[in-house]
Amino acid sequence: MAQELIISISGMRGLVGENMFPETALAYGAAFGTFLQEQKPDGQERPVVAIGRDSRPSGAMFVAAIAAGLCGSGVDVIDLGICSTPAVGIMLRHLGCQGGVVITASHNPIEYNGIKLLLDNGIAPPKPLAEQIRRRFLEKKIRYCDALHCGKVELNNQAVSVHVQKSLAIVDPAKIAARKYTVVLDSANGAGGQEGKALLEALGCRVIGMNLEPTGLFAHNPEPTRENLTQLCEAVKQAGADLGFAQDPDADRLAIVDSAGEYIGEEYSLALAAVLRFRQQPGGKAAANLSTSRMIDDIAAQTAGTVIRTPVGEANVAEAMIEHQCIIGGEGNGGVIDLRVGPIRDSLVGMALTLQLMAETGKSIRQLVEEIGRYEMVKTKYSANAEQAAQIIEETKRRYPKARSNESDGCRLDLADGWIHIRTSNTEPIIRVIFESRDPKIAADYQKQMAEICHRILNS
Repeated sequence: MAQELIISISGMRGLVGENMFPETALAYGAAFGTFLQEQKPDGQERPVVAIGRDSRPSGAMFVAAIAAGLCGSGVDVIDLGICSTPAVGIMLRHLGCQGGVVITASHNPIEYNGIKLLLDNGIAPPKPLAEQIRRRFLEKKIRYCDALHCGKVELNNQAVSVHVQKSLAIVDPAKIAARKYTVVLDSANGAGGQEGKALLEALGCRVIGMNLEPTGLFAHNPEPTRENLTQLCEAVKQAGADLGFAQDPDADRLAIVDSAGEYIGEEYSLALAAVLRFRQQPGGKAAANLSTSRMIDDIAAQTAGTVIRTPVGEANVAEAMIEHQCIIGGEGNGGVIDLRVGPIRDSLVGMALTLQLMAETGKSIRQLVEEIGRYEMVKTKYSANAEQAAQIIEETKRRYPKARSNESDGCRLDLADGWIHIRTSNTEPIIRVIFESRDPKIAADYQKQMAEICHRILNS
């Protein structure tokens, strides 16, 4: 059975040639262009949209298609070429654009591609506006212009240099360069290799590159998880490197490997950045989604800082960071956000802040991780409809009456020795259940208890 094209508040994602076609992208671009035309103030010139893409072979086709849709609705286009997702967010603000488009399927395999929309602030549209664009596309409420008013396309090759310079500005390059770190960088043949290598070299690192060429023919499964980074772990050991960095195809996520070739987990990318930022600004605020490790709360508490928890989704975290003037934020999938660079998860930011922390403390990644401490996180999922999911949440709340509850996105229950987060998927009839504790046995106990609740309700 063929899969359906996913169109959510996060954008569009599908299988190329099966449910996602050039005409799909053209209509989606025209819907976005029509939306921007209606949003612009009276007297403002035509909107301008910056487009970037990851390295997938299908990317050039979809850039051409979505650019045609935007131009057809009277919007000018700036083609940034192959570049990271955070670079598109940076460039659209740098160039004063009214919107941005990223052609990427993130960590999904090569068969997939997708379209992510950004507004003039560099953040994905909030849910009400995203729903307007989605409905306009589905209902074909598109207005095309005549021959005298169609948009034009121009090329811009500044994305790499601008992104690197903005990332360098938040650290002390001389202090990092003095350490002469050796770093192995695995970019999975995605969009981030050129940007990542340029940043690390500007920080005085000796860079050993793996899969830096942006072919889109991924040398391994491109999601930067433990099982997919065995070659990076071995390369770090063989080279005697200080650490290894891994990016996903659109370079908004970062995973880290220590000098012994041990994968330390994506959750630590944000945690290490938070250690640095709370050292620099004690008592500050951070933001993270409800599924992100409690590490960041413990780190913030050491300097009387606070953490704002948001629903899952990068835009939710970014909006909270702006509202509360947060010094750091992100998600536990390796996504680090620093508003001094931009409101998007950014692997270059994660690299720069990690190296700055190492340089300031003189400590290795392993030492820094041991100071933060180990946390055991378990993720499970169950097939469930909305009614069953609601029953599971209510039963879980009754099971843990003393827990502190946050129901802004499903339900997160914080207990003295750990937490549980239950949430429904936006794209399929499942619930995701995440458990975390410093004690692996307690995390396993949570998992067992939740399995009993879920099986009882789902099989009744």
